[in-house]
Amino acid sequence: MLNIEELKFDDKGLIPAVIVDAKTKKVLTLAYMNKESLQISLEEGRTCFWSRSRQELWRKGETSGNVQRIASITADCDKDALMVVVDKNGPACHLGADSCFHNPVFIQDSHERFSMDSLMELIEGRKAEKKEGSYTTYLFEKGTDKILKKIGEEATEVIIAAKDNDKQETIYEIADLAYHVMVLMVEAGISLEDVRSELASRHVIDHKVKQEKMTK
Repeated sequence: MLNIEELKFDDKGLIPAVIVDAKTKKVLTLAYMNKESLQISLEEGRTCFWSRSRQELWRKGETSGNVQRIASITADCDKDALMVVVDKNGPACHLGADSCFHNPVFIQDSHERFSMDSLMELIEGRKAEKKEGSYTTYLFEKGTDKILKKIGEEATEVIIAAKDNDKQETIYEIADLAYHVMVLMVEAGISLEDVRSELASRHVIDHKVKQEKMTK
């Protein structure tokens, strides 16, 4: 384990810290720490940075409530940069976005990858902007009852496809079901993070029960 004195701070006494979501592995932001803010972070178990614009210590979530609990801190090979893995409570960006990195500069089409998070953002955008001709917008306009009806229909389709042992059709219907469930989540104000946290809590409980059974 390194200690603070082994780290290399720049001529202003700062070291860059790349903040990463422990669950999604998404880069949340790039911030800076000095020795004091790093020491506070270690002692309190939550991120504390040095604000270069305000020239003062800044505990993340101090005013917004979007606290970042530290899971680990790792220095790079030159010991002049940090990767801080966190469990976050709310958006990382002061603009309300999940990550500060949300302004595309260049994307190679062949490298663009699908993610549940990007789909969720698209669905949220349809609810906010009400794009004309969008099926997702149509669902939001019709309201919860319509969304629930579609979820019921798609769940039935999954059962039928699975009962017929049709793997490809089952995959297709599961995708339809997942999409409509995500529309419901946005309508109900439920985030992917809420579901991830719930599943993670069940994993911990299951792991503990398994350990207890092994010791009996």
